[in-house]
Amino acid sequence: MKNLKNEKSHVLIALFPGQGQINPCLQFSKQLINIGIGVTLTMSLSAFSKIKKIPNVEGLSFAPFSDGYDGKFQLSSVDEFHLFYSSVKSRGSKFIFNLIQSNAERVPFFHMSFTLLSFFDVYYYRFTDYSDYFKNCDAKDKIIKLLGLPPVSPINFPSFVFDDVESSNWAVKSIKRQIEMLNCEENPRVLVNTFDALEFDTLKILKHMTMVGIGPSIPSVFLDVDTFRADMIEISSKNHMDWLNSKDKGTIIYIAFGSYSKISSQLMEEIGHGLLKCGRPFLWMEDKLSCKDGLEKQGKIVSWCSQVQVLKHPYVGCFVTHCGWNSNLESIASEVPIVECPLWNDQVSNAKLIQDIWKNGVRVNVSKSGVVERDEFNRYITIAMGGSEEGEELRRNAKKWSDLAKEAMMETGTSSMNLKAFANEILLGHNEY
Repeated sequence: MKNLKNEKSHVLIALFPGQGQINPCLQFSKQLINIGIGVTLTMSLSAFSKIKKIPNVEGLSFAPFSDGYDGKFQLSSVDEFHLFYSSVKSRGSKFIFNLIQSNAERVPFFHMSFTLLSFFDVYYYRFTDYSDYFKNCDAKDKIIKLLGLPPVSPINFPSFVFDDVESSNWAVKSIKRQIEMLNCEENPRVLVNTFDALEFDTLKILKHMTMVGIGPSIPSVFLDVDTFRADMIEISSKNHMDWLNSKDKGTIIYIAFGSYSKISSQLMEEIGHGLLKCGRPFLWMEDKLSCKDGLEKQGKIVSWCSQVQVLKHPYVGCFVTHCGWNSNLESIASEVPIVECPLWNDQVSNAKLIQDIWKNGVRVNVSKSGVVERDEFNRYITIAMGGSEEGEELRRNAKKWSDLAKEAMMETGTSSMNLKAFANEILLGHNEY
């Protein structure tokens, strides 16, 4: 474990072994290192063993631990995932405890985590003051009103809030436990992967805890995208950037649904035929398509690529996405309008923010039969690609939020100053810079 120049503080960041966790935590680590705080990232070997290239930065060290699977986990069923999660939790907790104990005399060690904001507020209400209220909100047309949040219907809430707390859902139990831990602390501070201008009011909702916006923690156009990241999945195509470069500015549709989202073959078919209808070039991060041959005459299909690298490319005109939080922030930073197709959990709430609050995207509609049809994809992709007044408004808002995101991450921006203030007060033990 490396000591720092100021020899005052070292932070331990524990992350879940998922692709969506790694790069935000790496960027967060770099932010801390830049203000003089050492960082150790700990994750299970199921994640660490798959990283293709480990970043080498002074002040950053890695401490992987065995999760009992060590890279051999295969997701064959929900029950199997529950077993994996339980193994990661029990073995990781023991490892982290021993790691902190062994370093306690050398340097002050702080265990740190950070989250995304809007759906955290909802979950906090779900597991505290409004628990009974959520149990009785099964009517789709009912309007739910929570302090500090806009009135919304149940279909716009994260799907987990309506699950039984005592169910076997590992995610529900994990969120509930995190909130219970926060309630045991006096004036807890929660670091949030957002920025003040994006969610200013939401940051102030929970009065007895301090929410600190320090994002966007992403390897984006204003952060060194090509040199400070770690991916568990290998890029499948080496020539997709050459293909992008062969097109015209703002003409390409980018489609991706995250690292682990499972989308139905029916939805993929509708997206594929929607793309054929609109007739525009596209890059799709998916390789299991029945209409692949026809689509490849129009666009480029890959199983994996660097999303931030693609989104920052000037030839990308819109992003068809599941609205995961990382994808939202990456599209905001890259100034790309969104076509929303949320699947579950926080993606549904994120889609509400994108369409109605930030107004940098449009949401495809689900038919009465529960399917998003190809004409819907064609319609909203056409809008997001610009030309109409609605499309141009999306692009203006996309630029506005992109400018504010970049401003927040500047040395004197809100996110940078928020993190410096937190570090000086909590980690370094004084209250001024």
